[in-house]
Amino acid sequence: MTRFSGILLHPTSLPSQFGIGDMGENAYKFIDFLHDTNQKYWQILPLGPTGYGNSPYMCYSAIAGNPLLISPFKLLEDDLLAATDLENLPNFPTHRVDFALTIAVKTKLFHIAFERFQSFADSDQKTDFDHFCQSQVYWLDDYALFMALREAHDGKSWHQWERDLVKREPIALIHWQNQLKPQISYHKFIQFKFFEQWSAVREYARDRHVEIIGDIPIYVAHDSADVWANQEFFELDPETGAAALMAGVPPDYFSETGQLWGNPVYNWEKLAHTQFNWWIQRFESLLKLVDVIRVDHFRGFQAFWAVEQGETTAMNGQWIKAPGADLFNTIQQKWGHLPILAEDLGVITPDVEALRDQFGFPGMKIIQFAFGSDNGNPFLPFNHAPNFVVYTGTHDNDTSVGWFEKLEGVERDRFLLYSGGICAAGVHWDLIRLAMTSVAHLAIFPLQDVLGLGGAARMNFPGMAEGNWEWRYDPTVLNETLALRLKNLTLICGRGSN
Repeated sequence: MTRFSGILLHPTSLPSQFGIGDMGENAYKFIDFLHDTNQKYWQILPLGPTGYGNSPYMCYSAIAGNPLLISPFKLLEDDLLAATDLENLPNFPTHRVDFALTIAVKTKLFHIAFERFQSFADSDQKTDFDHFCQSQVYWLDDYALFMALREAHDGKSWHQWERDLVKREPIALIHWQNQLKPQISYHKFIQFKFFEQWSAVREYARDRHVEIIGDIPIYVAHDSADVWANQEFFELDPETGAAALMAGVPPDYFSETGQLWGNPVYNWEKLAHTQFNWWIQRFESLLKLVDVIRVDHFRGFQAFWAVEQGETTAMNGQWIKAPGADLFNTIQQKWGHLPILAEDLGVITPDVEALRDQFGFPGMKIIQFAFGSDNGNPFLPFNHAPNFVVYTGTHDNDTSVGWFEKLEGVERDRFLLYSGGICAAGVHWDLIRLAMTSVAHLAIFPLQDVLGLGGAARMNFPGMAEGNWEWRYDPTVLNETLALRLKNLTLICGRGSN
C-alpha cells in the first residue's frame, strides 16, 4: 500500500427515491466523486441483510447481501418492474432512513419483480439464476431456508422454533423445504439480483481506479443462518440453542459498563479441526465483493471477552485466548498475503500488536483520540507509523464537528494548540488535514466530516440498540467547490490516486 486516501460511506447513506441508499445511479455518482477528487478508496460497512436494530454488524447471514440495497430502478431496467409499480411512493425522509417504511415498500416491489421473473424470464436469465444458485450453494440453501422459516414462524429466532428444526433433523428440513419452495426461491432470487447489481457497481469502481474496502465482523448474529446451520462452531446451550457465552468488550471509551453484543462466541477448537474452513469461506466470499478487508474487532483473534448467559452487561466477563495466528497462517498458506486492515482499537495489549505485526496487517489510528493525554499518545500524528490507516473518526465516533463541540478542558486546549486554531473552513478540515499529513500510508474520513456535519449526522452510538445507521446525505452537497477543496488537499499531501 502506497500513499492514498479515501472516504467512509455505507451504501445505505446514499441518496435515493426509495428511502434508503441503494445500488442505483447515486452509487455510480459517488464513485465519480471519488475519482474526480483523487480518492483511491471507498470504505463501506458490512453488506449483509440486517436484523434487529438494523445494524450491519448483526446480520442474518455472514455472506448474503442486504436486499434493501437493491435498486428498484435497476429492476425496472431489467423489465422486472413497470413504471407504474414505482408510482405513488410515500414521502420518505431525505436525511434519515425510516427502516420500517422502507422495508414495507421495497419488499412489495421485490415480490412483484420475483413474480415477473418467474413468469417472463427468458432462458438466458433462468440459466444465469440457476448458475448463481449452484455456485453459491454452500451458503445460499441454508440462508434461503432460514429466511423462509423465520417468516413462517412470525420472525421468531431459530432457537424458538420446533425442536426438530432447532436440531436440524433431516426429516423436518425436507418437510419444510417442500412446504416453503416458493418462499425459498424468492430469497434466492433476491440474492441473485443483489450480487448482480453489486458486481456492476464494483466493476464501475475498478474502471475508475477506485478500490472498495469491505468490513468483516468478527462475530455473526445469534439469530442467523450461520449459527443455525453450524451450531457446532459456536458456544451454545446444548438444550435451548441460546448463546452460552456471549461476545462483547469490557468497559472502554464508548461505555462505562462495556458492550454486551449478545452474539455467541466461537468454539475455536471445533473450527480448528476443520482447518478453519468456515472462516476461509467468509474471506473468500467477501473478496469477490471488495478489494480490501477491514477485520472488525481484530483483538478478538488473539483473545476475546466472553460473558456468561444471563448477564445483562459486559462487566462480568473473562478474556479467553483465540488461535488467530493459526487462522491467519492457514489463510496465508491458501492465498498468500491477504489485503487486510486490522481494527485494533479498544483494549489492545502487546500480544494483539504482535499478532497484527506478525502478518503485516496495517492497524488504525483515530485523530479524535489523540488529545486526551500527553505527547506519548499513540494517536497523535507525529507518533504514527507508515503501516497504518489514519481516520478522523469511524462510524462509531461522533462527527468531527460534533466531537469538537463537546470537547472541554485540557483536551480542547491540546487540540487547539496542536492544530494552531480553527481554520476558516471549519474544524472538520483541520482534522482531515491532520490525517492527510500523517505518515500513515492511508487516510480515511467519513463523508460526514468532508461535509462538515454536526452530531445529528452520526452513524452509530455504540451500546445503543436502536436509532442508529439512519443517516443519509442530499445529492446536491457533492458540489464542485467541495470536490476542488478535497482534491487540492489530497494532491498537496501526496495522496493522489490518478
